[in-house]
Amino acid sequence: MLSWNAMLSLVTFTGVMTLIVTERVQFTIAALMGALALICFNVLTLDEAVGYIGQSHATLALFLGVMIMVRAFEPTQIFDYLATRMVILAKGQGKRLLMGIVAVTAPICAVLPNATTVMLLAPLIPPMAEELGVNFVPLLILMVFIANSAGLITLVGDPATFIVGDAVNISFVDYLQRLSLGGIVAILAVVLLIPILFKKIWQKDLPDLSHLPHPKVNHPRMLVLGGGVAATVLIFFGVGESLPIPLSPATVALLGAALCLWIVHHSKIDTIQQVLRDVDWTTLLFFMSVFVLIGGLEKTGVIQAASGLFSRLLGQNIALGAMVLIWVVGIISSLVPNIPLVVAMVPMIKEYTANVGFVPEAMLDPSYQGSFPDEVLPLFYAMMYGATLGGNGTLFGASSNIVAAGISEQHGKGISFKTFLRYSIPVTLVQLVAISLYVWIRFL
Repeated sequence: MLSWNAMLSLVTFTGVMTLIVTERVQFTIAALMGALALICFNVLTLDEAVGYIGQSHATLALFLGVMIMVRAFEPTQIFDYLATRMVILAKGQGKRLLMGIVAVTAPICAVLPNATTVMLLAPLIPPMAEELGVNFVPLLILMVFIANSAGLITLVGDPATFIVGDAVNISFVDYLQRLSLGGIVAILAVVLLIPILFKKIWQKDLPDLSHLPHPKVNHPRMLVLGGGVAATVLIFFGVGESLPIPLSPATVALLGAALCLWIVHHSKIDTIQQVLRDVDWTTLLFFMSVFVLIGGLEKTGVIQAASGLFSRLLGQNIALGAMVLIWVVGIISSLVPNIPLVVAMVPMIKEYTANVGFVPEAMLDPSYQGSFPDEVLPLFYAMMYGATLGGNGTLFGASSNIVAAGISEQHGKGISFKTFLRYSIPVTLVQLVAISLYVWIRFL
């Protein structure tokens, strides 16, 4: 039986998600009100709430750093210039532009966190769409689908995948050998649906490209210096943690942001106040509030209760458990950002494997560095796939979705929950079916 605080935490979380899904309250306001309700009713103290936010400080710092860097480049008009070049390379054909988004986004998301990639590439989309004469919202949505799916190609492509892999000590090479093909399957599922879901853009054709604007790059000195900073940041994203003094991706992003602010200030092409004012604080505050809501569920035992129910329903049936996890986690991660979801679910699944006797209690220790038995690994693989692909299900399912929504609003068109759903339901269903077959054939 759940305690009063547990019931209150669960009702608050459900209420917030209902307000967001029905779009009765703006998503950041709804999440913030829910987080404050938990504090006001003493489900969490303010110190505990800040502590749960602090546990995800790396995610928040990474987003903040990249947002500042992208905004610092705006005065150079580099995004408008690149957008025009991409339309010209696509020869004005919508189908080429759509496939170009896939071809550019997928390999980058295999080596960089997908939300970071969306932050870097999404500013190209609105000017490209304007020049092609189409709505940029569907193009942003396609980029998000590919970014989330391609995050499964490597261990570091999606934060949720990295969290689960790190919890069960899967190496980068092991991941490539066992799980990367699942990411390719997920991308192919989206590609097959592009001509159907994005039919108007697919059929768009501009035979005359002479009317396109020809924006010029401004402040070339700033662009060269800033480009050097950006290239250095990308390199250190990959090698920073293996240095004698490790640098996490979050630290690297903040260092890059600081250097870009310094360049902006000394070149006088913009003001620091203007750059910081344009950072997407709405998205950052939403994430912080959701981390608090998940913390309430964890503290009050709701997550532990779910683990016990999971044990009773499935017993020792790993195959059934894996299939259930793909779909249950996929559906839940459509409503809850997948980063806090997997943070909450990893200990739950570990506890389940111990409860039914597959692993000893010692393996539940977060500091355990050994290998987990092969027979239980499909559960964690299923959670990776379900959480990442389920993130395509709704506007708030993954961090990259929320980032894209923020960028869309900054360009004058919000992505409504219903609009996203029109594209996401068929994509998510096809992807979950495809990945279920892949997991069953490959591992079960």
